[in-house]
Amino acid sequence: MKAVPKSYLFVPGNRADRIPKAAASGADHIIIDLEDAVGPDEKAHAREHAADWFANGGKGVVRINGMDTPWFASDLEAFVSLSNAEIMVPKANIAAIAAVSAALPGRSLIALIESVEGLVELRDLARMVGVVRLAFGNLDFGMDSGISGNSGNLDIARFEIVVASRYAKLAPPIDGVTTAIGDDVTLAADIERAKGFGFAGKLCIHPKQVEAVNAGFSPSQSEIDWARKIIDGAASAQGAVFQVDGKMVDRPVIDRAEKILAHI
Repeated sequence: MKAVPKSYLFVPGNRADRIPKAAASGADHIIIDLEDAVGPDEKAHAREHAADWFANGGKGVVRINGMDTPWFASDLEAFVSLSNAEIMVPKANIAAIAAVSAALPGRSLIALIESVEGLVELRDLARMVGVVRLAFGNLDFGMDSGISGNSGNLDIARFEIVVASRYAKLAPPIDGVTTAIGDDVTLAADIERAKGFGFAGKLCIHPKQVEAVNAGFSPSQSEIDWARKIIDGAASAQGAVFQVDGKMVDRPVIDRAEKILAHI
């Protein structure tokens, strides 16, 4: 089972000097941002910097501008031949995913759920061609819905995103950002909350957050040891019923062990 990326670090596309630094931060993926972090006058420069990064063998994700903006078509055109660029679709809905998938056939898409429309369309959206993972845009979703992001008020949206991911047989989703840079207690609490809901990664807005996110979404050593015993036992049993630590092991237990090892 392929390892699931845990940390996704945003880097402004108009800051070409920061892109290699972000790539060296330890984040599983960088997200070169052409959208929120870039002003209108810098959109073209940001697009060029991002395209140069991928054209020279760089890896990661690019967050394009939304379908309702004047930069959408140019963003898509810039990445037609850059198949190593995974695309994050902001304010994802069925129409936006369909448009991106048509322009970039075969491309892996991360659907960023940050509107009421996206949440309402979620289960159909998650099963669309090209979508490989869902992410939660908690800040914009809170603004669009009028729901405060404090005290777990957005947890019902988290629940829906996790269920839709599972229903569509996608990798577990990516939780939204923690804006409190340097606040380790808040970040740890946010990671624990997201992990408890079934998320397997998180969006980061600063390199300082990467290490905690990677550690927080990784299994403990005791979980890893248990999972390895289960997988080793299954291999030895060759389909027969077997026990580990005096307990019967069935297919759901094996599936859980495989998922734990996929998060190492």
